[in-house]
Amino acid sequence: MSRHDRFAKHSLAPRTILITGASGGVGAALAQFYASPGQTLYLWGRNNARLEAIAKICREQGAQAIPRIVDLCDAPAALAAFRETEKETALDLVILGAGVSDIRAADEKTEFPEIVLDTAMVNYATPVTLATEAARHMVKRGYGAIGLIGSVAAFHDLPFATAYSSSKAGLTRFATALHASLKPHGVSVTIAAPGYIDTAMSRRLEGARPFLVSPEKAAFLIASAIAHKKTVVIFPKLFAFLKLVDALTPRRLAHALLRCVKVKQKPLSES
Repeated sequence: MSRHDRFAKHSLAPRTILITGASGGVGAALAQFYASPGQTLYLWGRNNARLEAIAKICREQGAQAIPRIVDLCDAPAALAAFRETEKETALDLVILGAGVSDIRAADEKTEFPEIVLDTAMVNYATPVTLATEAARHMVKRGYGAIGLIGSVAAFHDLPFATAYSSSKAGLTRFATALHASLKPHGVSVTIAAPGYIDTAMSRRLEGARPFLVSPEKAAFLIASAIAHKKTVVIFPKLFAFLKLVDALTPRRLAHALLRCVKVKQKPLSES
């Protein structure tokens, strides 16, 4: 029996699902994981060709797949699109998986404000807005699940990625707070904090990517955590230990050590 079949046997599979970031990486893997006869998938992304390709695969697996181009840098437009979708059908599960990352160049003292703004919108402001809208509808129905994809970067003050690490930290705190708010109303909230996943985003990084996880394995771990209504899932597990180490390390020492870490990334055109 496949991992997908074992998952389906011990969980109540959601029938209507919206996934952001579905045109690649973990979002695409999640779309294919959930795709099966009787399910409707609303797939959002920014790359039309890749999104259509993923939708085609999901249809071949028996699901109804509805792709839509949505730019999460435009939060009001994304919110309007979400409300249109909710008018069409009641969403059982909303997975907000779209994200962007950027590393400060070694010859720069700070990050670029325009990139910081885009990072804040895509990684925090828009998913928080959409999760809140999803919660409003799910609370009225008395059921539903919301999944958000953060990062282990949320647990560390990364000098070379201040916007990325802080946006994921904000998303993580929002998710746990929303969980505390919604649990009495039958709505679960799960935040995933993965380490390195073999996606186009991580391939931009130069150097080692320790404990690399495939998008398919990441999708299974995230879907399983959502099905079991876990609040936080960190993987690989070593990163949960590193989170504890960071929390126990004096801030001045932690910052000094992190400033010694040299991380570079390829330009988007080369990734």
